[in-house]
Amino acid sequence: MKIGLDVMGGDYAPEATIAGAILAYKELPAKDKIVLIGDKKIILSELNKQNFNPDLFDIVHASQMIEMGEQPIKSYTNKPDSSIAVGFKLLKSKEIHTFGSAGNSGAMLVGSIYTVKTIQGIIRPCITAIFPNKNNSVSILLDVGTVPDCKPDVLYQFAILGSLYAEYVYSIKNPRVGLLNIGEEEDKGNVACQSTYRLMKGTADFNFIGNIESRDFFSDKTDVIVCDGFTGNIVLKEAEAFYNLIKEKGLSNDFFNQFDYENFGGTPILGIDSTVMIGHGISNAKAIKNMLLLSSNVYNANLSKKIKNALTKFPPYKNIRKKSE
Repeated sequence: MKIGLDVMGGDYAPEATIAGAILAYKELPAKDKIVLIGDKKIILSELNKQNFNPDLFDIVHASQMIEMGEQPIKSYTNKPDSSIAVGFKLLKSKEIHTFGSAGNSGAMLVGSIYTVKTIQGIIRPCITAIFPNKNNSVSILLDVGTVPDCKPDVLYQFAILGSLYAEYVYSIKNPRVGLLNIGEEEDKGNVACQSTYRLMKGTADFNFIGNIESRDFFSDKTDVIVCDGFTGNIVLKEAEAFYNLIKEKGLSNDFFNQFDYENFGGTPILGIDSTVMIGHGISNAKAIKNMLLLSSNVYNANLSKKIKNALTKFPPYKNIRKKSE
């Protein structure tokens, strides 16, 4: 397997991305190869600084880079030789099997949709966040930023995607799916939540357990938590702020230490017809390493194919939308 990495992406690139690639190299199976994508001169210089043999990586030159603050569609179109655009070209042609970046997440989403495409039947792709719970397991929250406004059929499909991710990457059998709401009762929440509940209730497509409240996040009450990207992103950023506050206070606790984003590294874009990983913009070497290791796990789980197969068993999204109305 060839694992592509945008060396130029992230606040601490290329030092952190190169260091993370070196750490991942030491943990990945010998049959796996990391492909570094970016300015070759900069890559070789950084490998030399870190005293690592460049022959242990494949290096693909890209003369441009997309900055964090650039407009995604415009920059992706106007910079065809950027490390992100080159990475997606390699992914589309199957010269690499996975592609990850801690750079401009909007450009990564644009490249995913317009270059490698979404799986047929996917309404909107999404991204996830992982939260620990008190019983040493995890809960998967989706979406956390790609789809701020969601109709019920989109949330229904997120439940399918989250269930497959939980089962095949995190080995959670028959994952429990909860709908994030302001109360447990069926008639609670806004119109979208009420309509989604009615759509999910009684489904055989996944193991729906009903509404859950935010206070249940860490209780091991559910394995997959579904919400719109606006709400999910707020929850994610609040959890990050809480963890940073604990660190600033000089406190250490095994459970709360699991909130450190470095431990998870990144998230796949679920619903894309390939393995695409998005890392945190402030990723350090450990986070980059874990993003690369997760990309290997997602690819080896054959997640994209399992999503394809699963969608053939579910009703077309137009039928789902009609049921939700």
